[in-house]
Parts: sequence; C-alpha cells; structure tokens
Amino acid sequence: MAQESLPGIDFSTLVVSLSQTALVHLGEAPHPETGDKHPPRDLPLARQTIDLLGILQEKTKGNLTGDEERLLDQVLYDLRLRFVEVSKESKG
Repeated sequence: MAQESLPGIDFSTLVVSLSQTALVHLGEAPHPETGDKHPPRDLPLARQTIDLLGILQEKTKGNLTGDEERLLDQVLYDLRLRFVEVSKESKG
C-alpha cells in the first residue's frame, strides 16, 4: 500500500481505531476482514480493548486537547455502557 493512501495518524485516529475494534468484539460492528455484519462476540477481547482505552485516558490526563479529551471520554462512556448491555444479553 502506498504511504500516500494511508490516513494521517494522530491521537483521535488511535482512539477511534481502538473503539472500532472494541465494537467488533462486542458484535456491534462489521468485521473488517470478513465483512460479517454480525461477527461472533468476544467479550474478553472487548473488555481488554476498553481497558486499554482506560489506560490511555489515565496516562494522558492533562496532556490532551479539549477535543481529544472529550472524544476519549465519550468513547469510553459509550463502550462501557455497551459492554454492560451486551454482557447482560449474553447471560440472559
């Protein structure tokens, strides 16, 4: 792949990428390789990705722009809520 065709890399791109990975593991986003619109859920991997975003939040506190901080806060809030909902569905 030519380097010109790759998107720019910044903190927001990293957060969105990890968020998308968590959504795939939660079974709420299409799998990027297979295109499967309802991939099997992998809650341990979803939890690990969400925890990784939490570590990023903790370690970057005070070093982010306002937009970056809001993005990370919102992504974590949404993913944690979805994780709880999906976990309840899986048990019930």
